[in-house]
Amino acid sequence: MIDEQLALWRAYDWQLVRGAALQPVMQMALDEALLDAVAAGHRPPTLRIWEWAASAVVIGRFQSLRNEVDPDGAQRYGIHVVRRITGGGAMFIEPGNTITYSLYAPASLVAGMSMVQSYAFCERWVLEALASLGVEAWHQPINDITSAAGKIGGAAQIRRSGALLHHVTMAYDIDSARMMEVLRIGREKLSDKGIASAARRVDPLRRQTGLPREAIIERMIETFRSRHGLADSPLTAEEQSAAERLAETKFATEEWIRTVP
Repeated sequence: MIDEQLALWRAYDWQLVRGAALQPVMQMALDEALLDAVAAGHRPPTLRIWEWAASAVVIGRFQSLRNEVDPDGAQRYGIHVVRRITGGGAMFIEPGNTITYSLYAPASLVAGMSMVQSYAFCERWVLEALASLGVEAWHQPINDITSAAGKIGGAAQIRRSGALLHHVTMAYDIDSARMMEVLRIGREKLSDKGIASAARRVDPLRRQTGLPREAIIERMIETFRSRHGLADSPLTAEEQSAAERLAETKFATEEWIRTVP
């Protein structure tokens, strides 16, 4: 079945979206807008490489805001707090220290796979890219990318309206002291609501490769292109407008951010 699914990647006309750095709330909105565009058949399957315009904590759809984020720490460092549409744990984001990408595809790409299987399948290409840079990494169920030295990144996924969103954030570098001031990892639980984040030792790609962040991203793109095919594709005016509407009416609202208090 895996060989058949790999052939299916090649059957799609994969597009690459790379653009200017965006505010965290727009990143959340754009993920939903592009998922909807693929679901509606208005956009081919797409790989998007994110660039962050500000530091952020991104919490999962079902997490308690109070359990995950220290508001004093976030305010102290000007950290944006946003909630994504996928589950999973909280991610600490700093521009230049993070590599984030999203895959948007028909759900048929992972048809017949369990959630765990689909995570591993969607991450095969990036593990191949890391291996070519000398990083022996693997998928650690349910949703981690890890190495012998420590966790590299985490993934999250949603299937909706016949389409799949799979996105991953990997640590290029990390300010661990600041992260611990902003996230409540390992601290006393404040609420009985929400899915908690697991504290795991992180070993960033900068230390493991010694390469500039951009060089790692370029190798990722090269690997995806050689494996599955990939053509550059800017956002359409309709996609940009849809994301802006979602940012204003949903992702920037207190109602959404505090869905789980």
